[in-house]
Amino acid sequence: MSLRTCVLLCFVSLLAACSSGPSKTQQTQVLAQPETDAPVDLGPLPAYQRELSGVLTGAPQGAEVELAMLIVDERGRPQGLLASSKIIGNNQPLPFKLRFNPDVFPNTQRVELRGRASQSGQLILHLPTRIIGQPSTQNVGTLAFVPAP
Repeated sequence: MSLRTCVLLCFVSLLAACSSGPSKTQQTQVLAQPETDAPVDLGPLPAYQRELSGVLTGAPQGAEVELAMLIVDERGRPQGLLASSKIIGNNQPLPFKLRFNPDVFPNTQRVELRGRASQSGQLILHLPTRIIGQPSTQNVGTLAFVPAP
């Protein structure tokens, strides 16, 4: 077999391999994966972390809910982030968990839980500020969103 014939055969083989689509088994596997808005299970709480948990109410279907545990100064300006989470609203109560390291919890500054919900990039709801006084695992209960100004 000549070099020219070998190169031509390799080129045709490469073209044939690139032109074929994914196999049907791959397509069914991709289609079979369900899309859920269920919260991700983080597993057991490690000994070096603490957790803030609760339930959010009032988030409409499809709204992007953002929660953050922030270190704030005396004027209420954010100075640092301890934990954050994003959840998609579904017109039902949304359970949340924020894990944080208690070693970086400040003694002299205030820590607040803040939240907001936006839809199509526009702020629609916010969570009244909640002060977190201790670096311990705690349940803040049910928190309700209010309309954003």
